[in-house]
Amino acid sequence: MDTLEASFSILKNSSIWIYILKGTAFTLVISIMGIVIGVLLGSVLALVRNYCNTPKTIIFRWIATIYIEIFRNTPHLLWIFICLVFCPCPEIFSQKMLGLTSVETKLLFKAGVALVLVTSAAVAEIIRGGLNAIPEGQFEAGHSQGFHSVQIMIYIVLPQAFKKVIPTLLSQVITTIKDSSYIANVATIELMARVKKILSSANMYNGTGTINVSDVFVLFGLAAAIYFIINFSISCVVRGMQKQNKQADRAVLENINMEC
Repeated sequence: MDTLEASFSILKNSSIWIYILKGTAFTLVISIMGIVIGVLLGSVLALVRNYCNTPKTIIFRWIATIYIEIFRNTPHLLWIFICLVFCPCPEIFSQKMLGLTSVETKLLFKAGVALVLVTSAAVAEIIRGGLNAIPEGQFEAGHSQGFHSVQIMIYIVLPQAFKKVIPTLLSQVITTIKDSSYIANVATIELMARVKKILSSANMYNGTGTINVSDVFVLFGLAAAIYFIINFSISCVVRGMQKQNKQADRAVLENINMEC
């Protein structure tokens, strides 16, 4: 009990909380950037894979297919290490920013690129599922109104596709937030990396002079609680949106039945 109490005393240090909360903020920033860029790139990949069927454009479909299948079926950690070695870093990320050293910003950029690569491949398949659910009649209706193919995609097809896959996309957000913990293997800026760093020097804060097993449970338990709060909140949003979609679909069916 004494060692457990000593481990909990680590959390009484305000500087520890500030350090961990900064790591949480970096985790959220990295995840949001990965999702935003991943959705943009994934949307392009989904459209290319679905609709580039002519002899002149089928090469782009093959490229998109290869990209998606490679990054969906290989470990995320593998691409973090590959990007760490081979990914070039722009000059803007080769200097101090956001309270990070130049080395940390480089690692942040390269690990972020790996996160985008994996996320965009997963998002592409999610959006493809939404695109495949759009009836062919929507394209015919668009052409009959004088829209060209790009306008049909932007104003008719994509809005409907995104509406159908929003819950699944939010589930991918949860996955991306959890996957950001892989960055702890190369950088010391996000939540898990900072928890590991605190644990490595826990003897300085628990008053016992040694690192105890209970320190592991307390610190990693705190990290688990933070991840749970973030992801459970998103899960509640997902369930709420799914419930609203079901209610909207039910209302549409009732209106159709009434008209019949």
